[in-house]
Amino acid sequence: MDSDKPTRVRWMLVAWMTLMGAISYLDRVNISIAGQSISQGFHLTDAQLGWVFSAFSLGYGLFQIGGGWAADRLGPRRVLALGATWWAVFTTLTASIPAGLAKAFLVLLAVRFLLGVGESVMYPSSNRWVANWVPTAERGLANGLIFAGVGAGAALTPPLIASLMIHFGWRAAFWFCALLGLLVAVGWYGIARDHPDQHAWVNDAERKWIREGIPQGERVEGPKLSWGTMLASQDVWAITLSYFCFGYVAYIFFTWFYIYLTRVRGLDLKTGSYYGMLPFVAMSLGSAAGGWIADAVSRRFGRWWGRCGVAALGLTGAAVFVAFGARAHSAAAASIMLAGGAGALYISQSAYWALSADLGGRSSGSLSGFMNMGGQIGGAVTAALTPALARHFGWTAPFLTAAGLCALGAAAWLVVDPNKSLGPREARTQARG
Repeated sequence: MDSDKPTRVRWMLVAWMTLMGAISYLDRVNISIAGQSISQGFHLTDAQLGWVFSAFSLGYGLFQIGGGWAADRLGPRRVLALGATWWAVFTTLTASIPAGLAKAFLVLLAVRFLLGVGESVMYPSSNRWVANWVPTAERGLANGLIFAGVGAGAALTPPLIASLMIHFGWRAAFWFCALLGLLVAVGWYGIARDHPDQHAWVNDAERKWIREGIPQGERVEGPKLSWGTMLASQDVWAITLSYFCFGYVAYIFFTWFYIYLTRVRGLDLKTGSYYGMLPFVAMSLGSAAGGWIADAVSRRFGRWWGRCGVAALGLTGAAVFVAFGARAHSAAAASIMLAGGAGALYISQSAYWALSADLGGRSSGSLSGFMNMGGQIGGAVTAALTPALARHFGWTAPFLTAAGLCALGAAAWLVVDPNKSLGPREARTQARG
């Protein structure tokens, strides 16, 4: 493998990470499709089901920093493989709770919380891997593709889980998801390495391309950032606030959207599963397109427009689509407009993770974990708050609240400086544009 043409092993591993992200979202979104069956089987109220949804988000959010810390110290290869195995185990346990078990609600809360703990390593670890393997000028596209797995997994969930539920019941659907988790864990551990220098398939040309595209301070031998440095940064707090808003909006689709379609819009299980795919297909397309656009705009107009401008415009578009979708009269129109909001929202996704990798360098796992904790707190809030808003003010209110938070998240990006360094590092270079 010593040719003049660089190998593309980094993109093969990006593709595998996209697959892992898709399976992780299949494991977390399956409960929203099975929510009514689980509620009936365990005699749960909507409020209790909302807390079950929130339990995952709390476990996921609270352990983001720990997941990032582990990836920074143990390496993303081991941490991601262990995490995928963990979430496969707890998906199995979710399906194994007996229907007649006393205090089944509390057991469900505990199992879903621990599932969230296991999944918390997914994206801080992926971002740590990106910081090691992907040149700065390619990070928008790399993160866009990785997060396209979110939409792909969530889009696959409604028809797949609905079909398995119809033929085999909701428990069998969860066991199937767990098996997929184990398979991707084994595959990742087999083909991934923490650094390009450790991978036998990477030739010298690709190693050189990666090394020259990563500023000196972000490389393996660069200094780590202290928590004091990270938490003193206005930029870190701004993107964390914005990601809280992002998470609040995204989790309406991950938790309540399918139930909204079937209960409020009157769709049956099968029809609802197809309409329920639309936002997630839009997320996948928006994430990949947003990553490509962010890198292209950065090269042409500079990093502020490529990171902050693209993210702010995506969130603004999401606010408009979600506000109009909330007031649509038909299920089809509502689904299409709300899907447009989900797609616009995910145009901004890669900017969060590309910038946190740029800012964090060797501490990108910890920094992105902190940012993602903000997003998951937003997700926990929407999972529990949405039914309360719907009960008191109708189902339009939760979506209008989400639209308002999209606008706030867009505004937060306007104060971010993507060219500012954190800690005693060399100023960033516009490597290859």
